Amino acid sequence: MTGSMLTRRALLATTATVAVTPLPAFAAAPRRTAPNLFVGTGGDGHTYPGATLPFGMVQLSPDTDVARWDTCSGYHHGDGSIMGFSHTHLSGTGIGDMLDVLVVPTRGPVQLQPGPIEAPDQGYRQRYSDEHAEPGYYRVALESGVRAELTVTERTGWHRYTFPKGAGHLLIDMAHMVLDKWDSGPLIDDGSLTLHADGTLTGSRRVHRWAKGRRIHFAMQLSRQPDRVAFYGDDDAEQPKGATSVAAKRVKAVLFFDDAGAAPIVVRCGISAVDVAGARANLQAEAARGDFDSVRRAAARRWAGALDAVTVEGGTADQRTIMASALYHTMVAPTLFSDVDGRYVGLDRQVHTVPAGQRAYSTYSLWDTYRALHPLLTIVAPDRAKSLVDDLIRQTQQSPYGPLVWPLQGVETGTMMGWHGVSVLAEAHAKGIPADYAAAWPAIAKRSFDFSAPDLDNSKGRDLYDAKGYVPADKWFESVSRTQEYAYDDWASSKLARVAGAEAESARLLKRSGNWRNVIDASIGFARPRFADGSWWKDYDPIQLGHMPKPWWRDYTEANGWQATFLNQHDVYGLIAHMGGDAKFEAKLDALFTAPSTLPKNAPPDISGLVGQYAHGNEPDQHVAYLYAFVGAPWKTQKMVRRLLTEMYKNDPDGVIGNDDCGQMSAWFVMSSLGFYPVDPLEAVYVFGSPLFERATLALPGGKRLVVEAPGNTAATPYVTAVTWNGRPWTKSWIAHADLVKGGTLRFTMSATPNPAFGRALADRPPSFGRTPT
Repeated sequence: MTGSMLTRRALLATTATVAVTPLPAFAAAPRRTAPNLFVGTGGDGHTYPGATLPFGMVQLSPDTDVARWDTCSGYHHGDGSIMGFSHTHLSGTGIGDMLDVLVVPTRGPVQLQPGPIEAPDQGYRQRYSDEHAEPGYYRVALESGVRAELTVTERTGWHRYTFPKGAGHLLIDMAHMVLDKWDSGPLIDDGSLTLHADGTLTGSRRVHRWAKGRRIHFAMQLSRQPDRVAFYGDDDAEQPKGATSVAAKRVKAVLFFDDAGAAPIVVRCGISAVDVAGARANLQAEAARGDFDSVRRAAARRWAGALDAVTVEGGTADQRTIMASALYHTMVAPTLFSDVDGRYVGLDRQVHTVPAGQRAYSTYSLWDTYRALHPLLTIVAPDRAKSLVDDLIRQTQQSPYGPLVWPLQGVETGTMMGWHGVSVLAEAHAKGIPADYAAAWPAIAKRSFDFSAPDLDNSKGRDLYDAKGYVPADKWFESVSRTQEYAYDDWASSKLARVAGAEAESARLLKRSGNWRNVIDASIGFARPRFADGSWWKDYDPIQLGHMPKPWWRDYTEANGWQATFLNQHDVYGLIAHMGGDAKFEAKLDALFTAPSTLPKNAPPDISGLVGQYAHGNEPDQHVAYLYAFVGAPWKTQKMVRRLLTEMYKNDPDGVIGNDDCGQMSAWFVMSSLGFYPVDPLEAVYVFGSPLFERATLALPGGKRLVVEAPGNTAATPYVTAVTWNGRPWTKSWIAHADLVKGGTLRFTMSATPNPAFGRALADRPPSFGRTPT
């Protein structure tokens, strides 16, 4: 990033010093703090440390295991051995997939199976040392004596393997993949490898893991040709000597070098989801020129430009590293999915071509990322936000399920609840990002009103939701959360219907967006399962996941009754009134954060990072600390947000509470540490919290800057007593996106004691559902 090569130990204890002094000592450009790419690789963060570019197609990273939930990304810090290096990974997800085209550099007898993690001497996995990662580059020393280095372009992975003197080989394992105890049947049913006359090795496979039926293709070239090549099919059966190809379910190849140590072996590998020709074209376009070191330098420059979007001063050295690491993790997904010629696989499983200048993407974790990651991009990377919006519109049109929720590699997985792609579109429209939003409306209308349209798990029970105003708990699992999430998507869809000129449909959706009321029992002040006959679950307990004892049948999505009670983001004042007014709602928020942190035995690991019954390690409640502002008590928001910023994130492999979820956990940290957060992204406003640093500078388009100042801010000053915007007093507890993106200076006056008067007036409270309280 800055030219200096930090060791992993240095990354874990970054000591970039910034003088914490009163203005104008901050006038000089701050030194960029290096991110720690190992943050999130331990615990349940599920991130990976390998090389990728911002939103790139290739994620070239080490894999340590494939059979545990801990290794959804393929890597878990502390596993002790590395299986090899594969070209595609998921960052922070709670389900595993990808890990395509594993390359294993090693010496000695050929081993075709990795062996168990607890016995690394039994297979091809290797112990390792001297591990180092920085944006766009990774290296490690393997016990075979091989020094492995990785870097990338957008669509190609570059490996440089330095062997000791003597023989060595590379194993290409196309059987390598994430395994899960629920998997059954053939997980790979179409694999092939071919060595061509020009020395290029190509291959393909079809995988039925999470994104069932996805295909991956690759084209690989080496800096020097192997002395011989052996191919293997199912059950590791070696093909006849001299074979130049193999076709089976689980295929492998071994490339032998009689003197592997004569010179470093550089591997260049292009990938494509379309076909081998696409992988070849990607390789030719991005890897035909240059060498490993020039590609590494180019990757570092790309990351430096991206990470310069936000620079901070003040705070502790660890907090600055956490900030840089979080910002990095907000830029690894969604991932590029179109080839250099614009082709990509649509959600209809057909090959399409993007219009000139546009791109297709994969890995949209929309149930998570609509909350903070996409809002963050509208500020720091509006061109990227525009590119994603154009793609979401196009893929919404192509998908048989309409608006997106969790598409991966050309497959709509239907994971989580709702179809939150509409939120990203409606937010972008509200923020003035130009796009053909009306083009998405027919598919959105079909999802909203055509109850004969096909469903995946995320949209079951739409007919009952429409007819009854809620999803009955005795008809569909996760019924309470379904009702609430569908209501939010109705809110977003009503906005898009209006853009398309569908006024009657917009009104119907707007009315239906109030269905959240039908699963909040006002008599007890909790989200409560409700049955088809209109009755509530009698034996209600807010810490339970639902009314049935089966572990997989829940009435809430990765939440319990406490957490689901506050899920409403779009009609906060309606929720306040429904629960009895400001005082009762404030008391209920207090109770959420102070209740015993007890969970039932069948709670999923996603419900983590508890403060009382608030769970920061999962998304449903991540806006809740900011709800105090809506009852005129933003000082309580400030206190809790500062606590979450300092307790839930660490400069450590176990530094993210819960899964990072394609950058959402990180985006919460970035936005909250800046001092503001989008409770409802569609409202296009940000509610103030408690800034973490003394100064943050955001680079905006057109050379503009947004500066957020909090002079003298320390751990002992979490409270905001006053705010100015461009030098003028600002009494509101929120600010509009349209104001921030013009650039300027937002200045917080911080204190060790709260100012209950700030933001208390009705006129100063944030808008919700298009209105402010009266």
